[in-house]
Amino acid sequence: MTNILLTGSSRGIGAAIAAALSTTAGVTFVGHGTASGIAADFADATGPRHLWDTALSQLGTINVLINNAGVFEANPIDQPDDAWVANWERTMRINLTASAELCRLAIRHWQERGTGGRIVNVASRAAYRGDSPGHWHYAASKAGMVAMTKSIARGYAAQNILAFAVCPGFTMTGMAEDYLASRGGDKLLADIPLGRVADPEEVANAVTYLALSAPPSMTGAVIDVNGASYVR
Repeated sequence: MTNILLTGSSRGIGAAIAAALSTTAGVTFVGHGTASGIAADFADATGPRHLWDTALSQLGTINVLINNAGVFEANPIDQPDDAWVANWERTMRINLTASAELCRLAIRHWQERGTGGRIVNVASRAAYRGDSPGHWHYAASKAGMVAMTKSIARGYAAQNILAFAVCPGFTMTGMAEDYLASRGGDKLLADIPLGRVADPEEVANAVTYLALSAPPSMTGAVIDVNGASYVR
């Protein structure tokens, strides 16, 4: 049995991952979110530890951590200084710091048991390509997540602790729909050679593969799901 902790499971990509896991034999998972799973506010510094401890008490042990929770909120540079900094720090706290705390707790859990484990971090195309003028903080948080993933992969592979990342482009979630509408959807779609945004199920397929069956030699890999809108 593989026990999985999935953050941000209430909607969008997280809900698609949860649906995929729920139909996979030999998998038990605990979700995180207001509509499903364990409620934990990642804007609160106590949220990640609360989530981890509660999930661990329910599962007994955790074999895989999937960090999917995140926010995508505009932060225009013409705001007052305090507001801009507060918005920057909120996005970093939720998107990067909370994920880092959970990664640390997972690694220590596996080290104590000598079992190894897997981390899958859902980052973004923005980690490599950047984002709009109002979303520096989002791009920076996702770039940090990719760098963290690679550092974990390099640092702990000898202990059979593996780390992977997935970088979606636009995905048809609530966040993407709002952004597409605000930025002139047709023009943005024209930038995607595939001609459409990804479905959440496509991203979930990549995440599930990395969480359950990707070969250990893939540790440190970052998989792009962006319709060739950014090719590395």
